[in-house]
Amino acid sequence: MEIQKPKLTILSDGAIGKIIDEAIEALGKLGITVEDPDTLELLGEMGAEITKESHNARIKRSMVEAAIKSTPKELTLYDMAGNEKFSFGDGQIHFNPGSAALFLYDAPNSLMKLPKVDDVARYAKLTHTLEHIEATSTALIPSEVPKEISDIIRVYISCLFSDKPVVTGTFSQKGFPVMRDLLLTRTGRETMRGAPCTIFDVCPTSPLRWSELGCHDLRECAQNVFPVQFISMPLPGALAPMSLLASVVQHTIETLSGIVIAQAYSPGAPIIYGGSPALFDMRYSTSPMGAVETLMIDIGYAEVGKSMGFPTQAYLGMSDSKTLDAQAGMESAMTLVAASAGAIDFVSGPGMLNFESCQCLEKLVLDNDICGMVRRFKQGMEQRGKTLGIDAIAEGLKDSNYLTTDMTLELYKKEAHYPSNLIDRKAYKDEGKVNDRRLIEEAAAQVEKRLSEYTQPAIPDTNLRDMESIMAEALEPYGLADLVEKIK
Repeated sequence: MEIQKPKLTILSDGAIGKIIDEAIEALGKLGITVEDPDTLELLGEMGAEITKESHNARIKRSMVEAAIKSTPKELTLYDMAGNEKFSFGDGQIHFNPGSAALFLYDAPNSLMKLPKVDDVARYAKLTHTLEHIEATSTALIPSEVPKEISDIIRVYISCLFSDKPVVTGTFSQKGFPVMRDLLLTRTGRETMRGAPCTIFDVCPTSPLRWSELGCHDLRECAQNVFPVQFISMPLPGALAPMSLLASVVQHTIETLSGIVIAQAYSPGAPIIYGGSPALFDMRYSTSPMGAVETLMIDIGYAEVGKSMGFPTQAYLGMSDSKTLDAQAGMESAMTLVAASAGAIDFVSGPGMLNFESCQCLEKLVLDNDICGMVRRFKQGMEQRGKTLGIDAIAEGLKDSNYLTTDMTLELYKKEAHYPSNLIDRKAYKDEGKVNDRRLIEEAAAQVEKRLSEYTQPAIPDTNLRDMESIMAEALEPYGLADLVEKIK
């Protein structure tokens, strides 16, 4: 009998087909705004109807269908050393922390602060130790360095202290070539083709707009064979229609337009059909990432992407809470479990609080446990014998218990996932005061324990020296060349 796996769908096949059809129709009738003149001209050469005054490109159905066809439907990520890490669509769900947080939350001291370079390094080292989070990300923005170079510093730190695949992105066009050179130097390869170890988030601007930076990143990633993760962010009621279904349509329009642009620059460029939409809460003018409506849009657009054969991603597993509390656990676990039962291959978000703006190391180690449980859930249930249960039941009845049966001894570590001690499964049997700070205290202790046991991955000396040289040259105009030595 086949393995019984959890399945969650929100859209019918008919609805998915209608969404794609309406999205393609809208690209032809409404078009998209393309602020980069070179990209607009390229789309025109390919057959799009261009209105230069408004930077509008109306993309024909044939262009969209050709782009979908030319886009690879399979993607495998590798670590920095060139070892295969995981494949999208392999039947399991995979995780990386949320990215580009403006704040770091210190849970033991109930303190939200601006992160420093040292905090970014601590985060990178910690993430390297988390067994259920298979990729890292440039998750924290160091506040003491100029914004123009913060993205290259974050990538450098990721390359230095971890060999996991890294999800990143850039704030400026000048940052991309340095980031590219760092990643290629770290791996010792001339190209990412065949063994990509990084994913670049590239974001359209809702509604229906591609900025100059977005077009630049699409072109550079496509031409350098860096997988692009499209992050469309419709906000129902603010930057998208209030209808959740209509917001999925808008997400589809924006993502398909990005696929067309990527394939225009380099046919066969690898992509991931992702996003980070959110409900717009009219009461507070906020975009709650833990809202059930946010989850519904994510599951819906992932089904649309999966129907076209694409690898899928979503920003989930985060909380809008400001601290490590019941709300943080509820929203994170709910969205991660639902993602695992849906069509989502890759989740970004563990560790994040406060509407995707704050990273918390204590939450990150707790989310690592949640991710382990979610991965066990994703595995489903399978037949463990000649029958589904009759033989096993009979064996227990014969022995008058199930604790020592052959099946129990064989399967107790296979059928059951055992989380860390952060998850309290002990029983209190006596009356008395309960330590309501236990979770925060033990999470903080686990952060420090993992950091104390951290071992830096080996980097060939030549690669390391070349990385340091690239960074020193990039930082020298800002008077920060000595930062390379401080980070090391």
